[in-house]
Amino acid sequence: MFIGGRQPQVSMATAKTGSFYLTETVTLPGGSATGTRIAGTIDLGAYVNVATSQAIAIDSVDFVTQNGADFGTDVAGMLVGNGAISFQLTDLNPGSAFVRADNQSLIASGSLNIDQSNSIASHTADLYPDNFGPAALSESFMVVNDSLYLVAGNDNAVVGANNQFITARIRCRVVKLASKDWMAIAIQSTASDN
Repeated sequence: MFIGGRQPQVSMATAKTGSFYLTETVTLPGGSATGTRIAGTIDLGAYVNVATSQAIAIDSVDFVTQNGADFGTDVAGMLVGNGAISFQLTDLNPGSAFVRADNQSLIASGSLNIDQSNSIASHTADLYPDNFGPAALSESFMVVNDSLYLVAGNDNAVVGANNQFITARIRCRVVKLASKDWMAIAIQSTASDN
C-alpha cells in the first residue's frame, strides 16, 4: 500500500552500534621523491562477520596532514616546491598505488595542494562515503571486507626535511545486513578487484 503517493523504503541494514571512530596514520618520510606511495591497513576482523551478515557502515572520512615531530599543520615545509599530498581509503588492497575514481573499492579520497611560490594551500575532498544506492543507509559505504587500506603520497615535489603524517579518521557503525544484501555487496566488492 502506498501512503501519500510514496513507496515505503525497505531498510537494507540495521545498526548494531552507535557511531564510533577508527583511525590509521601513514608516514611519508622526509625527503621522499615525487611519486612516493605509503600504505597502511586497518583491521576490521572484530567488526565484520560473514556468518551473521555483519558489516561496517562508513558515514564519513576526514583526512588530516601534519608536519614534523610536533605534528604541526604549517604547509610551508611539507614539500620543497609546488605539489600535492594525496590520499585514498579503499576496502580492497591496492598495494602502494592509488586507484582510479571509478573503482568500486574507493571509499574516500582527497589531497592537500601546496602552492609554495604563492604561500597557498588548499585541502580538497574528492569523494565522501556513498554507496550510490537507494537504501536506508545510502549515505554510508558498506564494507564487508575485513580490512581498510589507506594510501598517501606526494606528487610534483619532494617531501620536505620532516616526516609528513597523514591520518584518516573514519566515523562508522556496525550494521547487520540482510543475507542477500551482504552477498550483493561482497560480489560487487570482489568484482572491482582488478
